[in-house]
Amino acid sequence: MTHIGVLVGNPRPASRTLQAALALREALAGVLGVEADGPVVDAATLAAEVFTSPDTIKAALEALGQAEVLVVATPTYKAAYTGLLKAVLDQAPSGWLRGRVVVPLQIAASDKHALAVEVHLRPVLTELGALVPQALFLNETSLPAHVTDFALDAEVLKALVLR
Repeated sequence: MTHIGVLVGNPRPASRTLQAALALREALAGVLGVEADGPVVDAATLAAEVFTSPDTIKAALEALGQAEVLVVATPTYKAAYTGLLKAVLDQAPSGWLRGRVVVPLQIAASDKHALAVEVHLRPVLTELGALVPQALFLNETSLPAHVTDFALDAEVLKALVLR
């Protein structure tokens, strides 16, 4: 069975970013014809431990590494992704996402940041070995009303995941 994990790098717990990531997981599950289940890591709940308890972060990364598909979501901070997400991903072992399909989702207050997901987030995920068929951007003005309107490339996703 295909499991879809979620990693959210918003420093605010239970954020709109988390809600958008969970909605994207539901949309992906619908496209792939699987249940929307898998580990969910809201990095905000681990923020105090990111630099003090590497075992906690390692356990979270190991759980996420079991998912065949991963949603990595972040708000835009200073035209890039959050430092919290960077700090978590920096602790991932080399090749952590090898063979995994990852769909990054970045949310910003302005469309002028629409390329940040491609320019900043996609490269770090591919460095970790991820297959990134599609990166998604949402303007925060569309939250939460249009959070289910993801334009997913169903054929590409199915081909990668169901291979």
